Amino acid sequence: MHAALDWTGPLAEWMIRLCGWSAILFVFAIFFFVFREGAPMLFGGLDLREFFTSPNWRPDSVVRAQYGILALMAGTIAVTLLAMLMAVPFGLGAAVYVSEFAGSRTKETLKVVIELLAAIPSVVWGFIGYMVLNPVIIWATGAPIGINVLNGGIILALMSVPIIVSVSEDALRAVPDTYREAATAMGASRWEIVYRVLFPAAKNGLLAAVLLGVGRAIGETMAVLMATGHAIQIPHSLLDPVRTMTATIAAELGETVPGDEHYGALFVIGIVLLTITFIVNLSADLVVKGIRGQTSD
Repeated sequence: MHAALDWTGPLAEWMIRLCGWSAILFVFAIFFFVFREGAPMLFGGLDLREFFTSPNWRPDSVVRAQYGILALMAGTIAVTLLAMLMAVPFGLGAAVYVSEFAGSRTKETLKVVIELLAAIPSVVWGFIGYMVLNPVIIWATGAPIGINVLNGGIILALMSVPIIVSVSEDALRAVPDTYREAATAMGASRWEIVYRVLFPAAKNGLLAAVLLGVGRAIGETMAVLMATGHAIQIPHSLLDPVRTMTATIAAELGETVPGDEHYGALFVIGIVLLTITFIVNLSADLVVKGIRGQTSD
């Protein structure tokens, strides 16, 4: 019996270490694959100034192929910002209600609904944007077409809210009850407890929730492909159709020949997306560490 325990203990520890290191290995493998495919265009085969400053994305031009992602970046940023402007207040508000105000039965019902929203496939959200929001936006705004920045922002907000609500609610519930009891003893109202006690105590988790929502919005592909109009232009209003970087990769990668310029340019877009997400996560990590340092001081 003791011999079996002596044998299974190190094996379990080895398996746990393997699982932990495998996550790091998979991340580096993804980085390696994307950089390997995009390196020929990134280093020597691509005019980086034109790539980042030109709004012209014409990879199939007979005269001269143009690989400018300025309009694609503008479309991605516009849709993501609009989605976060709607999703963050709504998500945090819903998390506060579920955590602090809802009754037990209502809380369980809302949690199930939120989980169901998170389980809806992105292609279904795209259908909702195209078939439902499209005519509603045309009717409400008089726009000639309803698949645009506004449509994509609403869809991405709805897709990001479940993540923000779930993580924020967990962060708020992790605040010790003694904080609430002490604030109540000092005469604070329920809203004052939320604003002056819970938010400062849970700000690390709330920041993580917002960043997860940003990551979901930036990396979403199929929904924005169907809901934004897929037009290569820099948007000047919420009613302009746009194209995002992720949608460009999804729409065009299957039509390219591995190893050619168009194929490599799409992988360079993937490198840009990886870099953006890395910067967002690194900035969040630095902010969280700064908040923790201030708290410890």
